[in-house]
Amino acid sequence: MAEERAHRLIDTVAWVRIEDGRILCARPRGKDIFYIPGGKREGAETDLQTLLREIEEELTVALLPETVAHVGTYEAAAHEPANGVVVRMSCYTGDYSGTLAASSEIEEVAWFGYADRSLVPPVDQLLFDDLVEAGKLT
Repeated sequence: MAEERAHRLIDTVAWVRIEDGRILCARPRGKDIFYIPGGKREGAETDLQTLLREIEEELTVALLPETVAHVGTYEAAAHEPANGVVVRMSCYTGDYSGTLAASSEIEEVAWFGYADRSLVPPVDQLLFDDLVEAGKLT
């Protein structure tokens, strides 16, 4: 049963970067939806290792590990329905060094307010709801 559940859960980490009441989102090449930047772990990576690698790969900046803090974990059905696949997204804030820029795997970067909630997948929408309730997202 545990093995079956593992095949039905996509375990991800995400970087929550909010500036002026808007959250940073990215649209990967070939996709029609925006995501909170981050991704899936490789092998036995920790959340922090995954987050540092993914953000550097996607946005060409280095997160400062000592500033990274967990802000919440969310679970929801996958954006592309696939027989009950659930996405778990562990969210972290953190400062960075460098200049934010879309890497070769990212088509577009955007700053979203709550009005843009419909442009992100269900698990990201849960984060948007919490952020607007906390007064952090406009």
